[in-house]
Amino acid sequence: MAHQAGGQRSIPRPVPEGPEAQAYLQDCAVYLEAVPFPSVVVDHRWDVVQSNAAFASLFRAVSPHPTAQPGDNFLRFVLFHPDAPSVLGDHEAGWCLPMLAGFAAAVERHGHDHGLLAIRRDIAQDPIMEAAYRYGLPHWIRAVGEGAAEHDGAVRPLVHPDPRWGATDCRIVEDTPTALRDMGYTRLTLVLREARPAPAARRARAGRRAAGHLRVVPPAEA
Repeated sequence: MAHQAGGQRSIPRPVPEGPEAQAYLQDCAVYLEAVPFPSVVVDHRWDVVQSNAAFASLFRAVSPHPTAQPGDNFLRFVLFHPDAPSVLGDHEAGWCLPMLAGFAAAVERHGHDHGLLAIRRDIAQDPIMEAAYRYGLPHWIRAVGEGAAEHDGAVRPLVHPDPRWGATDCRIVEDTPTALRDMGYTRLTLVLREARPAPAARRARAGRRAAGHLRVVPPAEA
């Protein structure tokens, strides 16, 4: 489902003013670095505010992209980076559709946000992505239930470039303290599990997704 996007790189949210808030964020960064699993702090646009070395390591093999680097905006990475399916297993159902559901909710809450509107324009510029957002997403939510769009507690597949992990699963744990939440931030940690072999059928599906289209909508006619 990954697509090239022609939009502009989103502008990170300004750091809250005041020495106490800045000192708190600095301490949060120190704490984040001590977490052994990939962990990231994002704002309501999914702009990355902080991330740790384990997060960078997970995406270290990802090629450069002008607008969709995982360390810049995680939503854009999931939706638009062509390398996303190589790291995010079950890319469409496990990552894209839940992220699109979260994006739709953010648009409802922050309808005039320029960063979110820019992402919406990029979605609209891709016919398959637009069909997924407008038609495939409601169908998916009806099929799996509203709870499937929640990130906290979800178990999703990953393919880690470190062979010690390899093809594995992660549980997403949202552990946002009150002070971060009051700043408009969310902290997510991907708690990795032991590596598991990837069945041939799943590897084949992953390869088709990397080069193909969303399964929730039909391919465009040639």
